[in-house]
Amino acid sequence: MIQRGALALCAAASPSIRLQAQAISPVMATLSSYMAAAKDRALPPTVVEKAKHHILDTFAAMISGSELPPGHAALALARAQAGRPVATVIGSNVLTGPIDAALANGVLAHSDETDDSHGPSQSHPGASIVPSALAVGEDFGATGEHFMRAVVLGYDVGPRLTMALGGPTFRDETRRSTHALAGNFGSAAAAGCMASLTAQQMRWLLDYASQQAAGYAIWGRDTDHIEKGFVFGGMPARNGVTSALVVRSGWNGVDDVFSGEDNFFQVNAPKGNPAILVDKLGERFEIVNTDIKKWTVGTPIQAPLDAIELIRKSRPFNADDVTRVVVRLAPSVGAVVDNRDIPDICLQHMVAVMLIDKTASFHAAHDKPRMQDAEVLRQRRKVTYTPDASLNRLLPVRVAIVEITFTDGTTRSEQVEAVRGTPRNPMPREEVVDKARDLVAPVLGAATAQKLIDTLMTIEALKDIRSLRPLLQKA
Repeated sequence: MIQRGALALCAAASPSIRLQAQAISPVMATLSSYMAAAKDRALPPTVVEKAKHHILDTFAAMISGSELPPGHAALALARAQAGRPVATVIGSNVLTGPIDAALANGVLAHSDETDDSHGPSQSHPGASIVPSALAVGEDFGATGEHFMRAVVLGYDVGPRLTMALGGPTFRDETRRSTHALAGNFGSAAAAGCMASLTAQQMRWLLDYASQQAAGYAIWGRDTDHIEKGFVFGGMPARNGVTSALVVRSGWNGVDDVFSGEDNFFQVNAPKGNPAILVDKLGERFEIVNTDIKKWTVGTPIQAPLDAIELIRKSRPFNADDVTRVVVRLAPSVGAVVDNRDIPDICLQHMVAVMLIDKTASFHAAHDKPRMQDAEVLRQRRKVTYTPDASLNRLLPVRVAIVEITFTDGTTRSEQVEAVRGTPRNPMPREEVVDKARDLVAPVLGAATAQKLIDTLMTIEALKDIRSLRPLLQKA
């Protein structure tokens, strides 16, 4: 007791003295070393190409999101709180500190359902990882190649974290937000890589990320997508940057938050498996397993829209040729989009729009007044959502079965298992670029949109990530 008291007094007088050596598990040793080396690690060509797709797709989501109500709210906050002018707030003329920029840009990235998603981890990685890497990268003047490697690392760490917790099972049992947790740790990893942290500092980074881990399923009640943008994008991006910057400034912490007494898994998921955090690191890149959405709507609506498009290709039809549309989804999937108040996450509304427009444009997916349009409501009455428990066995693949009955009494049915933009049915570069152009050009103009696309498709050539700024801002 006397010895411990003396050590405590000594530590109080000199906080830099550690009371005892802390044990580090093999998982933490492997993970932190991998994270520290990521900035210097060359990526396989297929991963580089995929990373460019997701970086472009996320920037497009941020730029288009700046025109939506959640984006307006984020920009208003950024203007009011603008601080040290080092980091870009996209879609504005604001420069601010990296923590505030990451928060604002994260909300922009998930102002709607345009951004990417990762099924096994139940997360939207890009919405927080790309903003956090950009903010810290601008602070330190990092290269485009460093930025790309940091983003890829974020996708490897964040999704693996919620997969290790239990993925959809953890989400369903705890009602915690896997989207927030994956984004929190993925953003911290990306920001830590941009800050060039050592392996020891990466261990402290993960400790501070765990202390900020938050978010739970009440976001499902959000009717304006503002809270959802914060939980999925803004909050985890801010937390990740905060974790990186406090450690880089000299703060220390617990050496292994994933093992030992009161560790992260013990508190949050006793049945979790920390070994998944390092499973096939450097072999399986989670950015390759992340979806890019063809349609700018909620993920559960992607497959039904694909199915309708496929049916129309086999039998062209107009909306008035249809008497009934039945959509079958796994119950937990369909519940997310069943008769929601927001157009881009309302299954019945987007199916009605698809019948009328023969497509589902970004504008249509965000035209909330159109939800009260008489013709849309007439078509919407034809749409029936049917929960299908038999599709549960296929999760996390979100399979949809759509059956259309026509006025002549015939029916056509389509089952979609590989949604366009998923790893089993990927969008080629041309489709990703076309989507980005459609989102960016109305906001920044066609010439700037094309220059941004060209720059991001050769991002490894950028000497300073801050050179992107003129292509991301507007008055």
